Amino acid sequence: MYYKGLYHLFYQYNPWGSTWGNIVWAHSVSGDLINWEALEPAIHESKPFDINGVWSGSATILPGNRPVILYTGLTATSVQVQNVAIPANLSDPYLRKWVKPDYNPIITPTSDVNTSLFRDPTTAWWSQGHWHIVVGSRRKHRGVAYLYKSRDFKKWTKAKHPLHSAPNTGMWECPDFFPVSTRSKNGLDTSTTGSNVKHVLKVSLDVTRFEYYTIGKYDANKDQYYPDNAKIDGWNGLRFDYGNFYASKTFFDSQKGRRILWGWSNESWTPDITALKGWAGIQAIPRSIWLDPKGKQLVQWPVEEVERLRANKVELNNRQLKPGNRFEIKGITPVQADVEVIFKIPNLEKADTFDSNWVDPQDLCIQIGSNVRGGVGPFGLLTLASDNLEEYTPIFFRVFKAQNNKHVVLMCSEGSSSSTEKGLYKPTFGGFVDVDLRFEKKISLRTLVSIIPYFHIKMVYIYSLFNFQLNYLIQFVQIDHSIVESFGAGGKTCIVSRVYPNLAIMNKAHLYVFNNGTNAVIVEHLKAWTMKKPFKMND
Repeated sequence: MYYKGLYHLFYQYNPWGSTWGNIVWAHSVSGDLINWEALEPAIHESKPFDINGVWSGSATILPGNRPVILYTGLTATSVQVQNVAIPANLSDPYLRKWVKPDYNPIITPTSDVNTSLFRDPTTAWWSQGHWHIVVGSRRKHRGVAYLYKSRDFKKWTKAKHPLHSAPNTGMWECPDFFPVSTRSKNGLDTSTTGSNVKHVLKVSLDVTRFEYYTIGKYDANKDQYYPDNAKIDGWNGLRFDYGNFYASKTFFDSQKGRRILWGWSNESWTPDITALKGWAGIQAIPRSIWLDPKGKQLVQWPVEEVERLRANKVELNNRQLKPGNRFEIKGITPVQADVEVIFKIPNLEKADTFDSNWVDPQDLCIQIGSNVRGGVGPFGLLTLASDNLEEYTPIFFRVFKAQNNKHVVLMCSEGSSSSTEKGLYKPTFGGFVDVDLRFEKKISLRTLVSIIPYFHIKMVYIYSLFNFQLNYLIQFVQIDHSIVESFGAGGKTCIVSRVYPNLAIMNKAHLYVFNNGTNAVIVEHLKAWTMKKPFKMND
């Protein structure tokens, strides 16, 4: 949330280890979303209504600029309930201290609700004289977004019907419900309704560990949400990100009039290595999010503040990439870089034919990877590449011919060759890109990449013996180490990957543009920068 000149990020955190447990609401603040200061945890277990856990939730700004936190507490009898916390001192812009009112819990599960599957309250919105929130749950195999209403933010009543539900999806974790404008990229306050407004319902599916969203209509009179396309509800829904990205949350940035998305990227290391490192999990770069002009999906882009870290710009135009060729991007630091490239495709008629049985883009990326030559593609970037390509992480496109003179564009982030580390989980991710290539015959890719060398991890681990809280801050403020974040077609398809090379580190890493297709593509425009490290405000 944004409060009195500062952005506040609250996140689930274990102060005593790198595995799940002893969870508190950690708290960091920033003036620019890039440079962060870690404060004392905002909430920890202390009352009968949360003595066994303080779990995820949301923040809401009430009238009079009064923030309130909603969170899930696990009671002494292991029942999941919903609680609130309020600032002890509203005049403190850092909001260092939070208190739990005696009227907690504000919501307890009724007899028809599973007491162990009832969590993660959303940001509240005001409509028809009431505050509304959604709580994620499951009823048998049906995912459910239970709706609750209140006039005073103290006494809450369960609505007769859920806001929405869908069959055969499993548990709905970390739901998010927010409006988007149909006319501009500007964000909307969470309580905005009316004409020129659509609504988005996002859920994190505990079964798949992916997130899905639909765009639709919120009927404020009936308190019901109706997706525009019921065929993509549930597991068939659109996704914020097709990679390692979960438990996301948006908020309305009142300072700049935008909606910002935060997402969590978990480790791919084995638990024993994670324990050795002494930290686990990072936040992806915050993204501005808005509705595509066609109204069928959302678009995401790294917040503009990230560009303040750019240095050592290199640029080139109209360079042909013949079949099987690549060239290196020099003049920047490959292990901490921001690259934007526009590819032009001269011969779309050479594209391979798309098989209508290919419905899962991730499976397709695994089946035909970066070394399987096609008519148009694979082409893209080879990130974190070692000297002799023992290690490399390709981000690439492949174009197919479809019916009615249209094309299908596949975007992949391939992990199989990302590291020589044995026993490491190295997944390949993929998503289709909704872009019409018939007119301009172009597609863009932006990738932010950063990696922390393993010896530095050991140093951090030693340091963590002295201060667990600051150890987490060190990892958080360095720009997305061990991560590759890619945005296809201006942010229509996004993929986050965790990458842990052994060889492609420091000055031994390389960054290439490549084309493994059987026909040439043109790098129409490429810009690349070294990314500087943010500073730590409490230094």
